[in-house]
Parts: sequence; C-alpha cells; structure tokens
Amino acid sequence: MSNIIDAKNLGKQYRLHHGGLFVNASLKESFTAFADRLRRSVHPAPLEQKKIVPQKVESFWALKDLSFKVAQGERLGLIGRNGAGKSTLLKILSRITWPTTGQVKINGRVSSLLEVGTGFHPELTGRENIYLNGAILGMNRTEIRRKFDEIVWFAEIEKFLDTPAKRYSSGMYLRLAFAVAAHLEPDILLVDEVLAVGDASFREKCLGKMRDVGRQGRTIIMVSHSMAAIENLCTRVLVLDKGQKIMEGSPARTIQGYLNAFDDKDKILSIEQWDDRRGTGEIRIHSFCVLDHERQPVNTLVSGKYYIFRFGYKAGIDKAKSIDFSFTVSDRNGRVLFRNRTLESGLDLPATLCPKGYLDCRIPRLGLTRGRYAFGFTMIVDGVESDHLPGAQGLYFDVMDGDFFGTSQMSDLAPVIVDHKWTIDV
Repeated sequence: MSNIIDAKNLGKQYRLHHGGLFVNASLKESFTAFADRLRRSVHPAPLEQKKIVPQKVESFWALKDLSFKVAQGERLGLIGRNGAGKSTLLKILSRITWPTTGQVKINGRVSSLLEVGTGFHPELTGRENIYLNGAILGMNRTEIRRKFDEIVWFAEIEKFLDTPAKRYSSGMYLRLAFAVAAHLEPDILLVDEVLAVGDASFREKCLGKMRDVGRQGRTIIMVSHSMAAIENLCTRVLVLDKGQKIMEGSPARTIQGYLNAFDDKDKILSIEQWDDRRGTGEIRIHSFCVLDHERQPVNTLVSGKYYIFRFGYKAGIDKAKSIDFSFTVSDRNGRVLFRNRTLESGLDLPATLCPKGYLDCRIPRLGLTRGRYAFGFTMIVDGVESDHLPGAQGLYFDVMDGDFFGTSQMSDLAPVIVDHKWTIDV
C-alpha cells in the first residue's frame, strides 16, 4: 500500500515576545512609545520619557524532529496532552502554516475541519460557501452540484441555505463545515476535535460518515480527546508530547500506554497502614492494584476493557472453616454502585491458607463510564469480620470513556453500563 503522507524531521518554531515598550504601561503610553520609536527612526533624538524595557524574544518548538508515514486508506488518530503539537501538525498538513524544518510530501487532495467555520467566508451564503470550498479543493461546478443535495441534507440547514454565514450559530457552522469537508470526496480528511461542539445525535452522524469515508479507502487523520472515538475509528494511533512522537501502534495498546505514561500515581496502592479500618485482623488486605489484559498494573481504566482487581492479603492463621471476601465500588457521592462477593459468585476460598497471596476479581468488560470511583472491602473469616475498610476518598481509581458497545458512543449520564442487546419484535 502506497504512502499518501510522508513527513520527515518536521519542526515548527514560534517566537514568543515578552516585555517591550513601557513597564506597566497604559494603552496611551504604549501608543506614545510606538510613535516615539517611529519618530526616532526618521529623526534620531534622545527620548526624554520613561525608560523603555527591551523586548525579550523566546523560541518555542511546537514540533521537533517529527517523522511518520500514513498509508492510503489508513485512519490515524493523534492523541496527547494540551500543547503536545497535535493541532500544529494538522495545520502543517493542511498547508495553513509551513514547517520551520523538515518536509512533508502529500499525494492527494486534502480537506480539513480544524475549527468551526474554517474556510468559510462570513459574507457569503451557505450555498455560495459550498461552491467556494469545492473550488478550493479543485472540483468543478458539475462535481459540486452532484454532491450538493447530500451536503444540504446532512447539514440540516435548508431554511438557511441562502443566509450569509455570519448569521449562523456555531452549531450550524459546524454542521455545514463538516458536511462540506466530508462529502466533497477528499483523498485526506483532517479533523481536529470539532465534534466536541455538536450535540450527541450530530456527533453520531459525523462518526458514521467518517466510518463511510474510511470504508471508501480515503485517509483520515483525527485529533480527539475521546478515546472511544479514536479506538472505534482509527487503525493506528500516534502519541505526541512536547512536539515529539513518544509512541505509536494499535489503538487499544497505544491508548492504554498513553494513559499510563502520564499517570504519576503509584500503580500498586499500599493500604497496610490505612486508618479507619476495623476487624480482628486474622486476614488483612495490604495492597490493591488493577491489572490489564497483559497483567500489567494500570491506574487509568477504559470502559469496556478486561481488568483484574487484585487485592493482596496477609494471613495470621493457617486454617479457617469459611472465608468470604467482597468489595464495593461507589460514586463520588458515596453511593454504592455494585458489590462483587466471592460467596455469591460461587467461589469457595480454601480453608488452608498461604501466609500471603492475592484475591483476583476478573471483570471481562468494565461497565463504568468516565469518572473517579471509590472502593472499599470486607473480609469475613468464620462468620466474623476480619478486615473492613469502607470506601474512602484516598481509595479510588479513574475510568476514561471507551468504546463499550463498539459504536463509539459513550455517555456519562449514568455511571454504570449494563451489557445488553436490542431487538425488534413485530
């Protein structure tokens, strides 16, 4: 498969200006100083006013030594923290700005949706802007007319088609901009987080259209903070940090690696000395962690993924007639969302115990939406409470939205997701 984009050693440098003109100057003083500077450039003379602070110029690299390739028909997701250089990269690919160093070769027609209203002329009507954008992409009127009705239907702006774009709401701008960018058959579609502006139904409509564009063999490069959308739509993910590539690969693996890379919490929580616990102490929980499908400790979980909730224990007894362990998960208001219990799940814990070990609860598909959740636990030995720690503020784990149903749709209206399927019975 041929490469449609080939970027080598891309770098983009900006100059940040600090100070200049007067210290703590008012607007009037700044204009006066500017006029004096112009006067002195023509008639040099000593300035008998306040001291002017020399302007400091600082260099800032938004991108540095970035190299990557994108194959035709590939769907590349770009993720990273704010200021990582994602939007700068898309602006270079769309030729809005030029790189300071390096070069990028693009073999195809590019359509970009970087900001609401990008590429629209505010004085022109929606109809005129459709033809203008098509012409910018190199299409003739016949080609644009063939797609015109589909664009208008998708954007849902029929009543405002002949209204100047400057009178459009942000939602109308977004709908028309996306419809134009996605329907005018670009070879490469660049999308930068604009879907966060629309309502839920329109976001699903846009994601469905991008899936169609991808199935047609066109290339998509997408920036989003929605891990569900990235995982559902993209075939490969590239992570940027401080303008440089730090990892890339398959969506699931790369997203989890990204979440772990910037998480500075301890992945294994020691709770041996935790206060506010009660019980006889015959068997006590001393640690907690969450393992992913590769049995690696993680801090930030993703909805719909496989995890093992691991509780490390220490036993001060050799035998017991019965052992029952349970843990609860609560929301930020302290409401218990669910409880997992060994006895209820049919697990008979061995009467003879090792001095220390782990209790592992396997969760095939995590049914929690985005948020922070507290947990607590209870250990019952021979009918007596051996160790109990209620859900506390310091005992928590974080969940990020994931593609639970494989539709790229996630909602945080409710904390718990129930696995289900719909059918129609007539």
